[in-house]
Amino acid sequence: MKALLLAAGLGIRLRPVTDNIPKCLVPIQGRPLLAYWLRLLIEGGCQPLLVNTHYFADKVEGYINGSEYRSCVKTVYEGELLGTGGTVLKNRSFFGCDPFMLIHADNLSQFDVRAFIARHEARPAGCAITMMTFATPTPESCGVVELDDQGVVQAFHEKVKNPPGNLANGAVYILEGSVFDFLESLNKSKIDFSTEVLPYYLGKIYTFHNDVYHRDIGTLESYILAEKEFIGRGDG
Repeated sequence: MKALLLAAGLGIRLRPVTDNIPKCLVPIQGRPLLAYWLRLLIEGGCQPLLVNTHYFADKVEGYINGSEYRSCVKTVYEGELLGTGGTVLKNRSFFGCDPFMLIHADNLSQFDVRAFIARHEARPAGCAITMMTFATPTPESCGVVELDDQGVVQAFHEKVKNPPGNLANGAVYILEGSVFDFLESLNKSKIDFSTEVLPYYLGKIYTFHNDVYHRDIGTLESYILAEKEFIGRGDG
């Protein structure tokens, strides 16, 4: 299965750490955040991988070209940020009609990639997306989801006070190729995935629960926590 790693963000909330490096290359116990993703995905059978770049694009490309995974990874420069949906649509030719994994590379995550793919393949009829979920300790800062008995998303609660539970969207997905047709139907180049795509597929999004590890490296506080949680795991 192919995968798209979103790595073009400015990392504003993570400054000053991101003053001179892109968010996807911030070090976690001596290894760039992106390195954890490349190893996880490729060892899990996902390749080739596509990484979109924008902020300090030359540094991202330099890291990938110097890594052991360079033969499996392609980069695409995004001069103007298009939003997650826009990036997916622009790179339709890379994926063809096959299902693919969509990943926000500013998260630090560990999970069984093959189990995620198997879960998607066993999704209920009518579901075109499988979303990775995780249990968050701060539900008010996340997109909390409600599921039915089959594990299909029935409601979203995006960063609200007192959400109904702590099951959150991990911003890692497997998408069927049919999603491209919906993106095309919007007739626009910039598409916000959270507000324009996910609501359309409500009731058609299956879930895979990550009970191993997942953290959004979005703030200095979460970055510091990730560093502590990964002590001794920088080479793993």
